[in-house]
Amino acid sequence: MLPFPLFVFTATGSPLMKIILFTLSTVISCFVCGPIQGQNSAYNPYADSQDSLPPIAADGTIQWGTFYKSSAIQKSYERLWNQGACRGTNKAITIPVEQNKLDVNKIPESQYTGTVRGTAGGAMAISDPHEKTLVVLFHPAGVTSLSITGRVPADILRTGMIVRVLAQVAHNGKGSEPIRTLDIVTPSKTFKPDPVEADRLGSIVGVVTQFKNGVLLLRVNSGTIRRISLSVASDAVANIEAADLALVSPGDSVTVKGRLWAGEGSTADGILFASTVVVTKPVLEKSGNILPQKVSAAKKLSKSVVAEISAATID
Repeated sequence: MLPFPLFVFTATGSPLMKIILFTLSTVISCFVCGPIQGQNSAYNPYADSQDSLPPIAADGTIQWGTFYKSSAIQKSYERLWNQGACRGTNKAITIPVEQNKLDVNKIPESQYTGTVRGTAGGAMAISDPHEKTLVVLFHPAGVTSLSITGRVPADILRTGMIVRVLAQVAHNGKGSEPIRTLDIVTPSKTFKPDPVEADRLGSIVGVVTQFKNGVLLLRVNSGTIRRISLSVASDAVANIEAADLALVSPGDSVTVKGRLWAGEGSTADGILFASTVVVTKPVLEKSGNILPQKVSAAKKLSKSVVAEISAATID
């Protein structure tokens, strides 16, 4: 059996992120995509299923593997099975094993709104309007739909981000004028950028290799002009149209469509198995500053989430 997820969690940084990392890694360790077995393998009553479900059903809905309410119970019986014991005949054992499994797909889907408290390891902690903390899980097969939109100061740019900008460059790739607006995007896997033409105003899509002292360096993976150098105005704005969890921050508004489990084995006030996640960044004033009340809210959430997640039950 191959447990989900194959992530390496590093508890570094602020106390908040350490707690979130530990909590989310514990939650996700209870979830598996399904066993990997040969056709002649003996029936294992402690496995979640003898056949793994495809991530997308015929009707287009997302399908989840079994969630174990207690990872400790599941691992204990799997270990005994591998040692040749507990072969599925003792109901005092097999019944608790079955009761430890949760079929996520039987939980009705609903829509939830709230505010982001933090992200870690492919998951997100949010608070709903009633100040309850929910842990949002993204499907391990990457089929959860994520959309992030908003306007933010351009100084958010980091190495590895993909941006789209309307600019004119010379044959050496250097821009002719400072840019005041650009887009942070997440292209499809099959997307191929158009070659950059010298001395002609056009759309340039490239990967950020450096952003320092107001100079943005991009790498374009097509054409002959592949290294772009652009001057960025101090009040430049970045429009986000992306699907990168790294762009999500505490204080962002979020709407999630998914299946909520708040029973045995859940973390915080519930685990939300998400099919669709829509994140909206705080409002940006014309001056380029985020509205003060939004900043205050983000700071408040970051401090209060520590106590709430610390109090969550961890197996």
